[in-house]
Amino acid sequence: MTPSLDPTKAVHTWSLFRTMGRYVAPGSAPSGGLTENPAENGLDLLELPAQLAAHGFTSAQLCHFYLPRTDSAYLAELQDAFASAQVDLECFLVDDGDVTHPEHGAQQQRWLSGWLEIAEQLGACRARVPAGDQPPTPETLALSAQRLRALAADHPGLRVLTENWKALLVGAETTRALLERLEGEVGLLIDTGNWDGPDKYAQIAAVAGGAECSQVKVRESSPGVLDAEDISRSLAALAQAGYSGRLSLVYAGSDDDEWGRLEELHGIVRTALG
Repeated sequence: MTPSLDPTKAVHTWSLFRTMGRYVAPGSAPSGGLTENPAENGLDLLELPAQLAAHGFTSAQLCHFYLPRTDSAYLAELQDAFASAQVDLECFLVDDGDVTHPEHGAQQQRWLSGWLEIAEQLGACRARVPAGDQPPTPETLALSAQRLRALAADHPGLRVLTENWKALLVGAETTRALLERLEGEVGLLIDTGNWDGPDKYAQIAAVAGGAECSQVKVRESSPGVLDAEDISRSLAALAQAGYSGRLSLVYAGSDDDEWGRLEELHGIVRTALG
C-alpha cells in the first residue's frame, strides 16, 4: 500500500452514535431520515473531544445533529473543548437537507446555510453538505450545482464539500458530472461505503483522486466480524486514484462497543497501509 495515505488516527463521529446515547437534536433532521431523540445516558458532546484524545484520535468529523445548542456561548465552549484535547475538527458534517427537492429545495438551501454559519463559528475549515436526494437527471444535477455553488459563495471562509451519497450521486458517472458543474467551487468527500456492487472499487477509484476528505466505512463479513478484505481493497482504490488525505474511520456494525471496534478497525487500516 502506498505511504501517501495520511496515517492520522481520524474518526467520523457517526461511529459513536450509541456512545452518544443515539442523540439527535431537535430541529436537526427535517427529512425524517433520523428520529429526533434526547440523550439519556450518552456521552455529553462537550466531553467527546477529551474521550477522542484518550482513545488516540487526533482528528474528527463532527455530525451536526449531536449539537444540543447552537448559541455562540455553547459553540465557543465546544470549540475550546476540541482545542484543549488537541483534536482537529477536520470537517463539520451536515447530515440532512436536499437542495434538489422539487418543492422545498430553496428552503433547504437556506437551512443548510444556517448550519454552515454554525460550522464557521466552531472554527471548522471544512463542512460537508448533501448534493441532493432526487434521482440524477441533467436538471437535478444542474440545480444541485447551482445551489451548492451559492452556498460556497455565501461562506467564502469555509471550504464546502459534498459526498458521493444519497439518490443524486449513485455512482462515479453522476458524481463526476456534478463535480464538472461545480468547477472546483465545492469539493468532494469520498465515502468508501456508500456504493456497492461488483465494480465498487473501480467506482471509488474513478472519483477519489479529486477528494479532499474521506470516510473509510467498515462492513461486517458476518455478524460481529469486520471485513478486512473490503477495507484493504477500498484503501487500494483510494491509493490508486491518488487520494492522499486523512482516513476517517466509520464503524456502524452490530457491536455496542464502538470504541473497541474502532480500535480493531484502526489496526486493520494500519496493517493495510503496511
